Amino acid sequence: MVGEEMKSGVLKPILVMKFGGTSVGGPEAVGRAVGIVEDQRRRVPRLVVVLSAMSGVTNQLLDSAVLAASGDQAIAARTARQLEDRHLATARNLLEDAETLSALGEEISSYCRHLRSFLEAVAVLGEATPRALDAIASFGERLSIRVFTAVLRERGIPAECVESTQLIVTDDHFQAARPDLVATRARVQDRLVPLLEEGKVAVVSGFLGATPEGVTTTLGRGGSDYSAALLASALDAGEVIIWTDVSGVMTADPRVVPEARTIPELSYRELAELAYFGAKVLHPMTVRPVVERGIDLTIRNTFQPDHPGTRLLPRNREIRQVIKAVTSICGQRLITIEGRGMLGVPGVAARAFSSVAATGTNVILISQASSEQSICFAVPSKQADTVVAALQDTFARELADREIDRVWSSDEVVIITVVGSGMRHTPGVSGRIFSALGNADVNVIAIAQGSSEVAISMVVDVADADRAVRAVHALIVEETVTAPSLR
Repeated sequence: MVGEEMKSGVLKPILVMKFGGTSVGGPEAVGRAVGIVEDQRRRVPRLVVVLSAMSGVTNQLLDSAVLAASGDQAIAARTARQLEDRHLATARNLLEDAETLSALGEEISSYCRHLRSFLEAVAVLGEATPRALDAIASFGERLSIRVFTAVLRERGIPAECVESTQLIVTDDHFQAARPDLVATRARVQDRLVPLLEEGKVAVVSGFLGATPEGVTTTLGRGGSDYSAALLASALDAGEVIIWTDVSGVMTADPRVVPEARTIPELSYRELAELAYFGAKVLHPMTVRPVVERGIDLTIRNTFQPDHPGTRLLPRNREIRQVIKAVTSICGQRLITIEGRGMLGVPGVAARAFSSVAATGTNVILISQASSEQSICFAVPSKQADTVVAALQDTFARELADREIDRVWSSDEVVIITVVGSGMRHTPGVSGRIFSALGNADVNVIAIAQGSSEVAISMVVDVADADRAVRAVHALIVEETVTAPSLR
């Protein structure tokens, strides 16, 4: 098929597939993922495969770096040995050719020796800088792509592994680097396109990038999804498939709501809201590169490959189901700035959020009283004390003059978000949601709704979170906006 394509001079669309950590977590999972690649290659010969590290490996690497920095002198050798053993065991289970296995084994051993050196250096310095953490975290993906490529080749599929540090150009904001889309596109066109034109499968490490100077960075946890979207955009791919361990996006967390089910179709806007507000299927930044290029995206289950999963609808289409899903974000605290002196005073919000931004903290929800006497917003619990201190410093004069009464943070809270494009067209949905929460004895602390009306977010106490999710999930219906249950 590849040969016929090249002879005709007509290049078929490119498919980018990403496999998460559980999808390459061991011999059986890797074998299944390789089988999926074989099947998809018959459909779309120009194929890029983006891989995460094996499940648990990134956590192990970062934990080892912290232990090394705290003075654990033995952790470097122990971690390197454990990762070498795990990857070699997977390779031995899947590879039959002794020469291939020997060459791969030498490569794995070499990378693990480098890993050991990095961890030993951290132990000597007694400090794990963000730059060092990114370098250490990169070894998981660097090992996984080599095992996967070797298995593909032994099965007769021409493949080449490419480290994304050669492709994705980022700034030097270590542990959450921002990509340079123009530079990345140039690198991808120069490095990946020739491989695809030769009929090879490109096996690329997810999660990673590098500065223009070549220093390794990471895109943040879950960044392999983002890597796949960035590569697809740079390649003008026709489709992205995210292979994970669930059958698409669910109507709720099945651990909280056992009757939760897969959502067959979502709009880009709905998926973006779900990803942002806690749905763990996709990295929140994944949606943007694909929507800007109009690329098809599907989320499917590696362990149930025949399940259709969840498909993103084109930008100009939306199914007007009233409520599609309900999700939650734990580990938040509510910061409140309040005072009668705030009434009608311009610039309070601007100064507040500039102060928060200076701490490097992400604000996920904002709510302001119509009287303008208070502003509250949610931040991760770990950053709450830092944010309060920064705000108290920013508004020190106003606090002293009693123009602002106090700046304070709540106990830990949970943000519940209800998503559905049909809410824009259906009167009374908010009333139904809050009635359901009231009937479940859930107190809503704060509310926020975006101008798109695709999502409504509510802050509730930790003890009420699961009950709130179940109460709202009971309202999810299959009908469109004409469903009588919500009219």
